[in-house]
Amino acid sequence: MSDTHYLQWPFFETRHAQMAQALDAWATAHIAHPHSTDVDAHCRALVRQLGEAGWLQHAVGGTVYGGAFDTLDTRNICLIRETLARHSGLADFAFAMQGLGSGAISLAGTSAQKQRYLPRVVKGEAIAAFALSEPEAGSDVAAMQCSARTEGDYAVLNGSKTWISNAGIADFYVVFARDAQDAGTSAQGEPVRGARGISAFIVDADTLDFSVSERINVIAPHPLGTLRFSECRIPLSQRIGAAGEGFKVAMRTLDVFRTSVAAAALGFARCALDQALLRATTRKMFQQTLADFQITQAKLAQMATTIDSSALLVYRAAWQRDQGQTVTKEAAMAKMVSTEGAQQVIDAAVQMWGGMGVVSEVPVERLYREIRALRIYEGATEVQQLIIARELLKGAGHTSPK
Repeated sequence: MSDTHYLQWPFFETRHAQMAQALDAWATAHIAHPHSTDVDAHCRALVRQLGEAGWLQHAVGGTVYGGAFDTLDTRNICLIRETLARHSGLADFAFAMQGLGSGAISLAGTSAQKQRYLPRVVKGEAIAAFALSEPEAGSDVAAMQCSARTEGDYAVLNGSKTWISNAGIADFYVVFARDAQDAGTSAQGEPVRGARGISAFIVDADTLDFSVSERINVIAPHPLGTLRFSECRIPLSQRIGAAGEGFKVAMRTLDVFRTSVAAAALGFARCALDQALLRATTRKMFQQTLADFQITQAKLAQMATTIDSSALLVYRAAWQRDQGQTVTKEAAMAKMVSTEGAQQVIDAAVQMWGGMGVVSEVPVERLYREIRALRIYEGATEVQQLIIARELLKGAGHTSPK
C-alpha cells in the first residue's frame, strides 16, 4: 500500500489496519487484470477466490453463518472495497455484490434464510444479487411497479427489474415488489405510489417464470441485465421480514453499502494518484521531469487533498454506523464527495499521462471508465444532494408539503 497513514486515524481499531494490510498483500499476489474477455467467467472466478481466501466472511453478518462478526462491520467493508478497487474494479465489484446481494438477509432474514444462503455466500459457492431498480424506478425507489400478490402460501411476482448487477450469473436475487392491495388510493381514485406495501423476496435463479431477459453492456464491463417475472410463484417463506417492510429493509441495506461505494471511489482515486506520481517522476520533458514543474506539483497537491477530505467523510460515516448511529446524511455526503472527487482526481491523472492516458487498457484509462458509474448507482450525486438537504431541513423543523 503506497499510503497507509489514514489507517492510524481514530476511526479505526488495530484489527482494521491489520486486515487492510493483509488484504493488500493478498491482492498484490492474487488479483490480476483479466486477459480474457469473458467477464462472467472472470467474475465467478473472483468470487471463488475471495471466498476461498476468507475475505467474503466480511460481506455477511452472523458468525454462526460464517460471518466475521455478528453484525456487519462497515469499516471493514469499506476498507476491503477501497483496497480491492485499488487493484481491480471487477474484484471490488465481486466483493461488493456478495455483500449487497445478501445484505438484506444479514440484516432482516430469518434464521432459516440465513442458514440456507449466507454460508454459501461466504464460501463463494453462491453468487448474490440485489434487485431494486426498475425502468421507471431508479433513484425514486418508491415509484416501484413490480408487483407481488398473495395466493395462499405464495407470492406471485409480475414485472421487471433492470440495471441489476450479477444478472445472469447470480444463484439468487433479493427482489423488491409492491403489493397493489396495500398501495392505497388518493381522493381522486389514483394509486398512491409511496414506500408502503413493498416487500422483499429471495428468488432462486432456477425459479419458474423468472428469467434474465436482457444483458446490458456498459463502459466498465461487468454482469448487468434486466429481470422479468411473469406469474412467478415464490413461497412466502422466502419473504424477508414482514409484508410491507421491504422499503425499510432496502434502505437499511443501502445505508451500509452506500458508504462502501464511496470507499470504492476512494480506492480508484488512490490508484490514480499512484499512477500520476509514477508518470510525473519518470516522464522526461524539457531536460527535467514532469514533477519538476510547479503546475504539476499544484495538481498533485490538489489530488492528495481531495483524497484525504473524501476519506475523512467515508470513514466518519462508517465509524458512526458501527457505533449504531443513523448515517443517512453522512453516507450521502461521503458518496457525493468521494465519487465526484475521484472523477476529478482520475481526470487529472489521465491528463498527466497525456496521449498514453487514453490508450485502451492503460491503468488510468480503465479507472476513467470505472469511476463514471459510481456517480450514478446507489443514488446519483443529485439524489445525494436532495438527501443531505432534506436531513438538514428536517433538523431545522421544516416540513415538506409532499
